[in-house]
Amino acid sequence: MSLPAPSADTTAVVTGASSGIGVEIARELARRGHGVTLVARREDRLVALAGELADRHGVRTEVVAADLGDEAARTRVVDTLGERGLRASVLVNNAGLSTMGPVAASDPGAELGMIRIDVEAVVHLCSALVPAMVAAGAGAVLNVASTAAFQPLPGQAGYGASKAFVLSYTQALATELHGTGVSATTLCPGPVRTEFGEKAGISQEDAESSLPSFMWVTAEEVARQAVAALDAGRPVVIPGTPNRVAAGFAH
Repeated sequence: MSLPAPSADTTAVVTGASSGIGVEIARELARRGHGVTLVARREDRLVALAGELADRHGVRTEVVAADLGDEAARTRVVDTLGERGLRASVLVNNAGLSTMGPVAASDPGAELGMIRIDVEAVVHLCSALVPAMVAAGAGAVLNVASTAAFQPLPGQAGYGASKAFVLSYTQALATELHGTGVSATTLCPGPVRTEFGEKAGISQEDAESSLPSFMWVTAEEVARQAVAALDAGRPVVIPGTPNRVAAGFAH
């Protein structure tokens, strides 16, 4: 099974496309000729990336600024595709965030906000967009989890549990989709140099000092391996040999 062929009326929806892994996955898909619909909150970054991809690869690019923690905003993303005469042939659920600290000291609002983006948005967009892929007999879903999905994560309990959910959900989805022409892949990256840690309150310096250098993988390499796995119909991809070994021991 491979990625569906690009066409004038299909698009690859990439959430969290304003930075890090999302940007690089969008670039990799555009390099392969896919039009992209870029979704995130920071519209200025999306517009800049859309222009880059259109100029460099000649693909159709769409920008939908949306807070994926909001159900109405997610629905608007789906509705916008229909209004523009597009069907999602590829869905990349990459948007995500983490909180830090013990549950006993956590902010309920922040925890629930994380769950809405890391879990609810994945389920909502899959439920909304996968049926049309199945009807067309072609499509690919990439849901971004983490190596945190393979073991409990004290200090980031909600985040680790969210990523375990994404892994389990996507594995079940892949089984359901067998024989339909649609595939589902879970991307489980280890440490990657992006803005993710800083948003969670972890400086890049602290993050790099807490984990050995050989475990770090660039966002570009993560994206390359992720899209290659999606094209091959692989159910799970863990970039970096050390991360695959660590996940295997934890699992």
